[in-house]
Amino acid sequence: MPRRAPTLAGFVALGLFWGAWAAVLPSVQRATNASKAGLGVALFFVAVGSLPAMLLIAGPAVDRFGSRAVALACLAFAGATTLPGLATSLPVLALTLVAAGAGSGALDVGINANVARIESSTGSRLMPLAHGLYSVGILVGAVGAGIARSQGAGREEILAAIAVLVALTALPLEADPAASNGPLQADGRRPPRARFGFERALVALGLLGAAAFVVEGGTEGWSALFLERQLHAHPAVSGLGPGVFGGAMAIGRFYGQAVRRSDRTLLAGGALLACAGCALAAAAPSSAVALIGFAAAGAGISLNAPIVFALAGRDRDHAASSVATVTTIGYLGLLIGPPLVGGVGQLVTLRGSFVLLAAIAAAVAAAAIRLRRLWFDL
Repeated sequence: MPRRAPTLAGFVALGLFWGAWAAVLPSVQRATNASKAGLGVALFFVAVGSLPAMLLIAGPAVDRFGSRAVALACLAFAGATTLPGLATSLPVLALTLVAAGAGSGALDVGINANVARIESSTGSRLMPLAHGLYSVGILVGAVGAGIARSQGAGREEILAAIAVLVALTALPLEADPAASNGPLQADGRRPPRARFGFERALVALGLLGAAAFVVEGGTEGWSALFLERQLHAHPAVSGLGPGVFGGAMAIGRFYGQAVRRSDRTLLAGGALLACAGCALAAAAPSSAVALIGFAAAGAGISLNAPIVFALAGRDRDHAASSVATVTTIGYLGLLIGPPLVGGVGQLVTLRGSFVLLAAIAAAVAAAAIRLRRLWFDL
């Protein structure tokens, strides 16, 4: 069984990079002389690297070699984190983001699979705590990088420092003897090698996760613009939108770790809370009310990823491949969410976009309640 501390540190390290990356992005844009549209295209290449790496490489490798593969993924990610800070043109930035995305995706699958195995072995919940620590890592990375930039540090130095921290995280993962050689069956033999494929139950779970990720990505990506364009908020206020949403997500995950409720209850109840939050934001007459809605949406949708990923890998011989399948399908929702909100906002209004997100959250709640027990013990 993998130890808790090294795996939880991996979640913090993953969050540190993405938080720092968000903080240095303006500097990266200037260094590459990229337009907003060009930068958006470059950022898409994170998914180009991460999704295939999760499904085709990380899942089978972690199932085969256990935490040794997770440690190697962590080291590869550490090396890749320095590259975007060195880019001086848009094509080079896109290529470096493919590498960073691949490393991030591989580490993501590995640490989630480790947590799923810990939960299977101990019978206790750990995934909400792990994802809560990821949110803390994002916060610390963003604030730390912002302070460093204000003191004159460049994007190269900041990302290099993050790379060192990520690399240090790999050492205890590699030293974990209980999981270094991959999973064993109950009789002590190794399970047969995983084959690429999509099980019906995993596809259903992935689609459920994707729908919730649409709500998460759409709210996080458009909350500031909603406040500024729809409610005419000052930039200092509009910037609170994603911050309040992210902070509420962290609180929701720690709450999910602390309470004794079934996964089905937390998933369905959280989705209903997210539905209410998006609906409140859509109808908000002021920025203060909208921020309350974003907080409710963040707290409600926060348990989607921890619960869905845990269910994917729990009590399975090939936990990493199962997690990889569900994360790959689920993360498509993060790609769909922001453009979906923008498109509906263009056709109707941004208020209409948040009504749609509320409807999707309600559908997630209904699906979670009806999810068959013969597939997963919820």
